[in-house]
Amino acid sequence: MSDPESPEPRVVKGDQNFDLSPEAFRARVVARYHDPAFAKEVPEALEQILRVAWDAYHEYRKSPRTTKAGSEFADPELKLPVEWLETRRQVLEAKRRQEDLATPSRILIVNGSARTDQSCPGEISKTYRLSKLAQDVVVEQSGFEVDFLDLSRLTAEYGLVIFPCKACVSTAQPLCHWPCSCYPNHALGQVNDWMNELYPRWTAAHGVMILCPVNWYQAPSVLKLMIDRLVCADGGNPDPTTTRGKDPALAKKLELDGWPYPKHLAGRAFSVVVHGDAAGAENLRRILVDWMKDLELIPAGPHPGLDRYLGYYQPYATSHDDLDRDTDFQQEVRHAALVLCETVRQIRSGRYRRPDEGLEEPRKK
Repeated sequence: MSDPESPEPRVVKGDQNFDLSPEAFRARVVARYHDPAFAKEVPEALEQILRVAWDAYHEYRKSPRTTKAGSEFADPELKLPVEWLETRRQVLEAKRRQEDLATPSRILIVNGSARTDQSCPGEISKTYRLSKLAQDVVVEQSGFEVDFLDLSRLTAEYGLVIFPCKACVSTAQPLCHWPCSCYPNHALGQVNDWMNELYPRWTAAHGVMILCPVNWYQAPSVLKLMIDRLVCADGGNPDPTTTRGKDPALAKKLELDGWPYPKHLAGRAFSVVVHGDAAGAENLRRILVDWMKDLELIPAGPHPGLDRYLGYYQPYATSHDDLDRDTDFQQEVRHAALVLCETVRQIRSGRYRRPDEGLEEPRKK
């Protein structure tokens, strides 16, 4: 806790050191080119790449391409990464589209399972099938369109990745930028971050439906990665020039001076479908519903979360057969999609009224 008499907030440092030696760095990079064809075809070119990569790492060129922030920012002269500015442009464009009443209502359907027949499991997931049921319902609604977000792409598509959250918000809320500015980090080779595409897709949605299985009592890793990286939607700082990039002392001062905690995804409707085979479905459903309510998304109906068991304590090998037989669950998923669409209709038409509208939160962060 900061000393109330201290003029500046305290930034606590540790003794961690993750620097690699040139030899260790080389081994990490070369491991990406394990195929003997690389050594056969491009040995000289690989050595040249290694030299440039080492220099970028050693000099820590996180964002080698920057440009002046411009007049929309507190410090127009401060240089910001061109990738972040492009993602921000797409987010703002998506926001304008989402707020335009002339556009179709967009439902973001999220397949939160990592399993796919395009990788090791060799079979699609039950979640994928349930997500497609929901998609079919939405596309049948007049004035609606679907953005199908298949997180199993992370396990099967070359070079696609969602990097872990670095928990900037735990240092100070303004240090967590909206959209996230932690990636790409070219010095560390942390590139192709899918979140640069997903932030605009979440922003463009009028309703969000997440469907997922239980993996060891928790959300699948592909879903949890996205959830963690959406922390910047909950109070994230839209102006990195106010913290001069990632200056923790400046961010702490901003927070202590009074931070407004903007809710960048508030007002969208949501529903959740969770299924398990033995345990954990109810807990995960509750966790996901609580998370989306914290983002100030609007529950679709009195029961926005559905949790069910498929093939309870039955073999995994016949679990798709269990889904085929459970027509009631299939219909419940369809109903959840319908309720979500109706909630979106009410929100966009102005008929929906939040029961807590106008109340001031007594427990502010």
